[in-house]
Amino acid sequence: MTKGTTRNGFASRPGDPDRWITAADVSKPRAAALGYTARLTIDVTPAMRGRIKVAAFQRGKTVADMLRDLLAREFPADEGGAS
Repeated sequence: MTKGTTRNGFASRPGDPDRWITAADVSKPRAAALGYTARLTIDVTPAMRGRIKVAAFQRGKTVADMLRDLLAREFPADEGGAS
């Protein structure tokens, strides 16, 4: 039986579990720079989602970055409370 070829590229997977876990961390530099992050899910209308995406594009930002900035302005970390 012939041995399959080893592919390195878009869909390749690291051979051992440790490389698999650390490989995922490298692909998200923004999340690593922010430290620990948590996912937040909200429901919006399709029209609002479209407006948000257009605004982010016009500002040259990602939707996530734009919304993080908006939330940080609206809910600043106070010195005595939780951040």
